[in-house]
Amino acid sequence: MLIADLVATSAAVAATRSRKAKVAALAEALGGAEPGELHLVTSYLAGSLLQRRTGVGWRGLQSLPEPAAEPTLAVTEVHEAFDHLASLAGSGSQQARAAALGELFGRATAAEQRWLRGLVTGEVRQGALDALVQEALAAAAGVPVPAVRRAAMLAGSTVAIARTAFEGADALAAIGLEVGRPVSPMLASSATDLEAALAKAGPDGAEVAVDTKLDGIRIQVHRDGDEVAIATRSLDDITHRLPEVVTLARSLPASRFVLDGEAIALDDDGRPRPFQETASRTAMDEGVEVTAYFFDLLHVDGRDLLDSPGSERAEALAALVPEASRVPRVVTADLAEAQAFTDRALAAGHEGVVVKSLTAPYAAGRRGAGWVKVKPVLTLDLVVLAVEWGSGRRQGWLSNIHLGARDGDGFVMLGKTFKGMTDEMLQWQTERFQELETHREGHVIHVRPEQVVEIALDGLQRSTRYPGGLALRFARVVRYRDDKSAAEADTIDTVRALR
Repeated sequence: MLIADLVATSAAVAATRSRKAKVAALAEALGGAEPGELHLVTSYLAGSLLQRRTGVGWRGLQSLPEPAAEPTLAVTEVHEAFDHLASLAGSGSQQARAAALGELFGRATAAEQRWLRGLVTGEVRQGALDALVQEALAAAAGVPVPAVRRAAMLAGSTVAIARTAFEGADALAAIGLEVGRPVSPMLASSATDLEAALAKAGPDGAEVAVDTKLDGIRIQVHRDGDEVAIATRSLDDITHRLPEVVTLARSLPASRFVLDGEAIALDDDGRPRPFQETASRTAMDEGVEVTAYFFDLLHVDGRDLLDSPGSERAEALAALVPEASRVPRVVTADLAEAQAFTDRALAAGHEGVVVKSLTAPYAAGRRGAGWVKVKPVLTLDLVVLAVEWGSGRRQGWLSNIHLGARDGDGFVMLGKTFKGMTDEMLQWQTERFQELETHREGHVIHVRPEQVVEIALDGLQRSTRYPGGLALRFARVVRYRDDKSAAEADTIDTVRALR
């Protein structure tokens, strides 16, 4: 299959808001793929390379060769090219990477260059997420969507089961939980407050579990005899980086199990250290010690618990893991009791709580009413310092905004975001920021620091990238504040006080 076919599919998907039409376009492309390239087509249609790291960033894509006149690039050739780019290291690798990148993009048409650039930078904005690709895969293979979803969660990804889907529903059903093979973790939906979360997870006043929401790194721990494997939320293997967790897993009174939990760095008083310290510790082999806390059990000594209700999994977890290594929890149907528990969790420095149904199974890879997170929303009034032209669905609109806080007579940058923007907002800001333009640097338009925007964020972390020493975590636009001047925006001191 040619890359041009995927570019055309991506354009068709981006051009419609109809879920049915998106799925149909994706299914047609998947159905036309050869078995040996199906995993690549599946990944590319979801907007992702298979290579975790290629060594290619935005800067390396600023100067590209003249595009080819005719499409000739095959999907497999692109994959091989990025495999080669990912393998380059050491002296001379930068020049070799530039040459290889030039060769690849020199064979691409103008449309293919734009699409490949988006694939590398994660900016293929076509409105097709993994859930849609799963629906399309089911349609192309003629199998039930639930069968595809379950197989994908157990195998760890949609890409891993793409070829199996075309072997039929029975082949998908044969994919089960395997100790040692990470599964996609269950995810929590959100509620604006505790009362709404209790109503969602415990309808008709049913009891629910209220867990402390730790601001750590999600870990999935597999043990098979003396062998222990630890995976992150994205299913990366970090076993060798967390020997303290390996030791804990080997101490538990079972020989085969799969645990779900969090690893978090704590200070001497048991309060969470800054998230960045935990993230750094799980990204390297050294740093502060982390403590593991578990909140779910998916398998123990030959017994699969994925389809068991939450209460049964909790009972099995309590039998396996000592209380000191379990996430703090209260089981209640009483809002006042749940609120008191939440207040204690927040006072202890944690993010909030997750309200969990006691009857729901472990819906790996899915968000739903089974788990509902509640945490205070931090907001800041910041000033737009610059804005970047969008790509994919946002082509032609100014999208990614650079955010700054007041610092004396100037402003200090804290991060960027394009999250939370509606089409109407994109259209408005495209006109607004061109009016405020001072100069351009490539795809970035610098603007007069006049427009205030209200930003919601999940927290802050230390950063050497920005001069203020801090960066926003999961920032998204709430609204533009035309009622406020830049002089009324939050200061860097206010931001620092939130840490």
